[in-house]
Amino acid sequence: MICIMSVFSHDREKADIFLLPCPFKYLTGLDCPGCGFQRSVIALMRGDVNSSLTLYPPAIPLILTFVFFLFVKLRGKVIRPAVINILFIVNAAVITTSYLFKVAAMLN
Repeated sequence: MICIMSVFSHDREKADIFLLPCPFKYLTGLDCPGCGFQRSVIALMRGDVNSSLTLYPPAIPLILTFVFFLFVKLRGKVIRPAVINILFIVNAAVITTSYLFKVAAMLN
């Protein structure tokens, strides 16, 4: 919540001080499959879609899936299991593909 409030404040550059460190990266020195998500969301809230996609491409599909589930839950509807499975598979594929590209870039 503090991060969201900081992003919409007049001094948006201070939003980075509220980011949580990645324990996987701290322990191994390698990026995890989720590294970049927080900065991507901050860039998206600032309206910078290109930076958001550059920092962490799966952020937008993950946020859209979350908003979809929230909208459906608030309306009291029931989601068919096939729809849930498809959304999870699509998100997992986007995360895996993004991470493989990141690892390939680190190796070069």
